Amino acid sequence: QFQLVESGGGSVQAGGSLTLSCETSDNTYPGDCVTWFRRKPYYIVRTGIASIHTSGKIQYDDAVEGRFTISRDRAKNTVYLLMTSLKPEDTDVYYCASELRASRCSLGQAYYDVWGHGTQVTVSS
Repeated sequence: QFQLVESGGGSVQAGGSLTLSCETSDNTYPGDCVTWFRRKPYYIVRTGIASIHTSGKIQYDDAVEGRFTISRDRAKNTVYLLMTSLKPEDTDVYYCASELRASRCSLGQAYYDVWGHGTQVTVSS
């Protein structure tokens, strides 16, 4: 089974932008649903913020809608998360996750089969 690898995290000032990438370790199909989650260090639950289905259907959590954009490059088997107008409260560890077979995506973490190790995003005020 493939692994998911996130990249693109880092430190940025409030109002800035970052683009995260999520790719499979062996450049295979990443699954029907790929979703970005985030988690603060003192939380157990990861919060789903953006998902994209292989059909193209996208959904966002209210906290990021209008500021974040998820996209999928089928040729590269990579999913991106463009984050703009970043706020200090966006500081988290960001994970991507795959649900291998799904008719539609969920933002709930229980549905996902494969997870990346996460990438830190820090937004300073």
